[in-house]
Formats: sequence, C-alpha cells, structure tokens
Amino acid sequence: MPVALAVRNLSKSFGALAVTDNVSFAVNDGEILGVIGPNGAGKTTLFGLLAGNIVPSAGAIEFLGEDVTALPPHERARRGIARTYQVPRPFGHMTVYENLMVAARFGGRLDLDDAGPWVDRVLAMTGMQREAATLAGRLPLLMRKRHELARALAMRPRLLLVDEVAAGLTDEEVNQFIALIQAIRKTGVTVVWIEHVMKTMLTATDRLIALHSGRLLASGAPQDVFASPEVRRVYLGA
Repeated sequence: MPVALAVRNLSKSFGALAVTDNVSFAVNDGEILGVIGPNGAGKTTLFGLLAGNIVPSAGAIEFLGEDVTALPPHERARRGIARTYQVPRPFGHMTVYENLMVAARFGGRLDLDDAGPWVDRVLAMTGMQREAATLAGRLPLLMRKRHELARALAMRPRLLLVDEVAAGLTDEEVNQFIALIQAIRKTGVTVVWIEHVMKTMLTATDRLIALHSGRLLASGAPQDVFASPEVRRVYLGA
C-alpha cells in the first residue's frame, strides 16, 4: 500500500526541553492512524510539526513522496495537508458558509464557480446545511467541532490531522464523529487522529501510535497498543 506520510527521526526542542524526540512512523494512503498519550506527551507539538506551524530541530517529513520539512503551513495546505484544532478557531464574524468558502478558495485552490458546489457538498457531509448562514462564533460546542472539521475538509485535503474532536461530547455525539471520520476516509482522505476518548481510538482507527515524553512508546493494532505494559503504565496508570 502506498505511503501517504513518512516521518523520519523527527525532533523538536525548546531550549533543553525535547518535546518531540527522534520520532519515526509512516501512515499508509487511506489509513486512519490514532495518536494517544498522556498530557505533555508531545501530541499537539507533533501536529504542529506535520502542519508546518512548528519548525523541527531535526528529522524529515515526507508527504506523498515529497520532502515538505521546510515548507510553511500554507504551502503544505496547498499540497493537501489540513488540520483541525482542539480549540476551534473560526472567523467568528463570518458565517459558516463564508468560513468554508475561504478555506475552499485559498486552501483548496478552487475558483469561485467550483468553490460553491464543493462547500455545499462539505456542508452536507458534515450535517451543517442548516447552520450555513449562522455566524461561526455563535455555534454551540458540537457544531463548533463539526465546523472545525468542515472547514478543514473544504481545503480538499489528502491528509487530515484531527485534534481531539470528541473531547467534551456525549456518547451519541462521539458515535456521530466516528461515523463522520470513517465516511471521510472512504472519500480517499488519510487521517491522523489525536484523541483522549479511548472508544474512538479502539473502534475508529486502523493502527495506533503511543507517545510519552516526546518519544514513540508503542505502535501497532489498537488492541495490541492498549495491551502493551508500557502503555498501560504511563497512560492508563496500570
């Protein structure tokens, strides 16, 4: 199976503090890879490195066979890397539709004639048609999270980095997000998903990697990673 993302010996230090320490892994095209680890494990820093918001101290990132390590975020976005944020960051004074149009036009590189139909499709996929005219800053929690995901999808990504969309949601809302992420994968999008809600990591991912103190602790099938004595010790408190 073709490799969508290859991370090789990736490190990031802030002074003497190594927040990402020699991490290597690969994500196959069309795969859902889950990333777990306790607070402070380096998960969000990893996403910053993958998206280009943080410059690595060492190592390399390849996306669809191209070295993107030195590319800024907007260039990675144009090549097909999109991310969500744990705390949604919409343009609050703009409507949901306008937010998605900005993403489709500048991230997805669609002209005005093509952007409209694509945004309509994304709104339907994410169940946000009724909120299209709502100011993004006025959305309730569930819809803010859906909007964050929809805005990333509007950029037409090949790789979607999902940062804790299930946090703070009910079981039924979590189930809805699992179904949505799996539907997104079926459209040909590769997904890397950070989450603390273990149900999502066990049921919605193909593989897991576990981080601890910036290092790769375990990698493999979800059940195997959760059964790892090292993971249980540092993450589950066993």
